Amino acid sequence: MKIALVTGASRGIGRACAVKLAEMGYYVIINFQSNETEALNTLKMVREKGSDGEIMKFDVANSDEVEKSISDWQEAHEGEYIECLVNNAGVRRDTLLFMMTNEDWNKVLDTSLNGFMYTTRAVIQPMLKKKKGRIVNMVSLSGQKGLPGQTNYSAAKGAVMSATKALAQEVARKGVTVNAVAPGFVRTDMTQGLDEATLKTQIPMNRFGEPEEIAATVGFLVSDSASYITGQIIGVNGGLYT
Repeated sequence: MKIALVTGASRGIGRACAVKLAEMGYYVIINFQSNETEALNTLKMVREKGSDGEIMKFDVANSDEVEKSISDWQEAHEGEYIECLVNNAGVRRDTLLFMMTNEDWNKVLDTSLNGFMYTTRAVIQPMLKKKKGRIVNMVSLSGQKGLPGQTNYSAAKGAVMSATKALAQEVARKGVTVNAVAPGFVRTDMTQGLDEATLKTQIPMNRFGEPEEIAATVGFLVSDSASYITGQIIGVNGGLYT
């Protein structure tokens, strides 16, 4: 049984990734921090695809929670391992830098950057032992080109992009690939407060993306067809940034 863990999978892009992986035959572990109801809805959608999974509560920004949750799962599933990890969990605290609080800065970096490190560290050793694994990090257009009002988010996602390239070189000989997907503007609840009508005029395709379009890219990167692709940042942004 192929097993995947998707962080922040109770909604949006994370949910779409969980459903896509279920379509590909993965047993999906659905991570959430607080919204158990929506995590269970994601699990229901996974089962509707003919696969199965479970929900797993932990805050990716809390190293103790991450390590305990994953080590407990591993002890209860002897002989199995998490073959695919999608580091999707993230938060936004948008404001101009001169107005940004320490909490705004730390919350965003703790979730996206530290969350990537804690979760990846917790699952990577079995991948290396089995000589097969797929890690996909959800980054952002903001990390590629920078966006005003998102200095914290751009810093976090830019750091994960660089970490993706470094880690890919560390583990390539062991059959583990590490890539990142950088969405542009995607229609999720994280972008609900944005002025879509104005912003889409800047996008060559003249529309926001859909979570399923991001999930399709993740699905390709974890497939056997992408076994020679590692250390790459794949932009999915409708041509907004090339």
